[in-house]
Amino acid sequence: MGLKYTLSLLLGFVLGVGMSSCTSQEEKSLADSQFSQGEYAEAIISYTEELKTNPKDINLLFSRGRAYQELGQLLQAQADFDLALQQDPKNSQVLMSLSLVHLDQGSYASALLHATKAEEIDGPLAMSSLLKARAFHRLGMPEEALDSYGMAIQLDKNFAQAYFNRGILKIALKRTKEACEDFQQAASLEYAGAEQALTSYCRN
Repeated sequence: MGLKYTLSLLLGFVLGVGMSSCTSQEEKSLADSQFSQGEYAEAIISYTEELKTNPKDINLLFSRGRAYQELGQLLQAQADFDLALQQDPKNSQVLMSLSLVHLDQGSYASALLHATKAEEIDGPLAMSSLLKARAFHRLGMPEEALDSYGMAIQLDKNFAQAYFNRGILKIALKRTKEACEDFQQAASLEYAGAEQALTSYCRN
């Protein structure tokens, strides 16, 4: 649930800020419409058709990668993101998407590398900080993870997943009181799983 939720947040961030080569709403393609309706397999077919005439279009590559990512086809998503990054090596949105793909594949050092590169371009962002925190967490570097979760929360006080994930880490570190405070904050922001965590760890 955690990575899927991170994906939805990341896609929301990307759609919110837009990519430099994105088409306008008036020019929205069939593939984009299919993607927005959750028809990811159909969108992939349509993006592939569009790429036949414009194989280096970063927005098409990135969008098809997002569709593959939604379907859990991570190797295909990674391939498209890698191609997009070749066109624009300083695109932080592509870098964060690659970070998330690597997290989902268990390649935590690569996830950390791509999230760090994204920060070098745009400075710390709540999402890049969360991605770094998750990578540090998985790499067995709890203090660095806590710092990055803290940065994500500092940048976005309503970042429910950051509170929840930090709470999980604090449980592992036997800092239960602090963990419960994070779970309570996540629950107040209606994060799925937070109430269960409160019941499991904080109401015994």
